[in-house]
Amino acid sequence: MSTTTAVGLAPLEPDTAQRAFRAVLDALARPGVVQLLPAEPDVPAALLPVLALADLDTPVCVLADGGDWADAVATATTAPITGLPTARLVAALRTFAADEPAAIRTGSAAAPEDAALVALAVPALDGGTPITLRGPGIAGARTVAPQGLPADLLAARAAATFPAGFDLLLADPGGRVFGIPRSTRIEMEA
Repeated sequence: MSTTTAVGLAPLEPDTAQRAFRAVLDALARPGVVQLLPAEPDVPAALLPVLALADLDTPVCVLADGGDWADAVATATTAPITGLPTARLVAALRTFAADEPAAIRTGSAAAPEDAALVALAVPALDGGTPITLRGPGIAGARTVAPQGLPADLLAARAAATFPAGFDLLLADPGGRVFGIPRSTRIEMEA
């Protein structure tokens, strides 16, 4: 995670935005397969998907310790800044508080498109507790072991019945990212 303040954050260059968008699409289409976000100096990697996807009609929530990241995102994208229950895009640059995962927007069976996309900063995409992913985009099963994936976030995700739920992107400080879309079943390793 970057500790740089967000003052003066400019909109992404079109090429950078397109490469970030492509990385997000590939990450969600191939759950658990690492993609690479474009390098953007002094911008946390977990913020890049939000910067690439946000617009003036997309409510955004930025969870950060310090810095003016929410104001910077609003300025760079014209997106309205809101709380977790109404956000369609979430950039979690810090660890979730205990009550926050349950507040993430999950949509419903009738309107799954109302769910959020959560981009979570993690220390690393490997070396953590193994989880097994199954579902569309995965031949059989895929095991990943991201560090810093909160159990309460997984519990909140499991509480929603597909097609409701939220999509999850995990991004490390080096810009490596992988996705866990709401269609993916997560099994904890025993």
